[in-house]
Amino acid sequence: MLECVHRRVAGARLVDRVIIATDDQRILDDARRFGAEAEMTRADHSTGTDRIAEVAARHDAEIVVNVQGDEPLLDPAAIDLAIAPLLEGAPAPMSTLKKQIADPRDLHDPNVVKVVTDLAGNAIYFSRSLIPFPRDGAPAAHFKHIGLYVYQRSFLLGYSQLPVGPLERAEKLEQLRALENGYSIRVVETDYEAIGVDTPEDLERVRNIVLRSTIHDPRSLEHKHG
Repeated sequence: MLECVHRRVAGARLVDRVIIATDDQRILDDARRFGAEAEMTRADHSTGTDRIAEVAARHDAEIVVNVQGDEPLLDPAAIDLAIAPLLEGAPAPMSTLKKQIADPRDLHDPNVVKVVTDLAGNAIYFSRSLIPFPRDGAPAAHFKHIGLYVYQRSFLLGYSQLPVGPLERAEKLEQLRALENGYSIRVVETDYEAIGVDTPEDLERVRNIVLRSTIHDPRSLEHKHG
């Protein structure tokens, strides 16, 4: 799975370098086995953002992308969409993605994080609850948050020093730290349907998707995902 995620990230047009950050020697060894660049980090990081920041501090990239290692079907084009606003000088130190919710079951699933944005495309709030709430049955589009982040380097390096606020503590959503401390997050809409592997059932689902795709066209995943 790690190799597949690495291949997807490396396929993004706007990504110049891919580094796997880990505190586990087994992951480091496996990454190097398939030729990936990998670096060890401290084991006491409380979040993935802190781990990424440790590695970013060793390098001079001005824009840093944080990709979870559990999305083997990640679309390289989605990564490029998230990077573009910061390359284009958007007045936000951080960007991420959203996708309109199509499955009604996701609306009330607390594991599916929702996001609402202002008219300029900046995040207003992230929540595990349904937002916006359709009072009196008023029509409303609902969007899930895709947990892929892009940071300005200087912002990322100082992120762990920002105070944790009551909203982050309540929702257990780390991205709320930026909003609570007055920073903007640009949110870009994508058609990419994130499928993270958090459980054995998720893994089986992804395996079936890959199997079906390769049966119909052995090159189909490469065409679709870069």
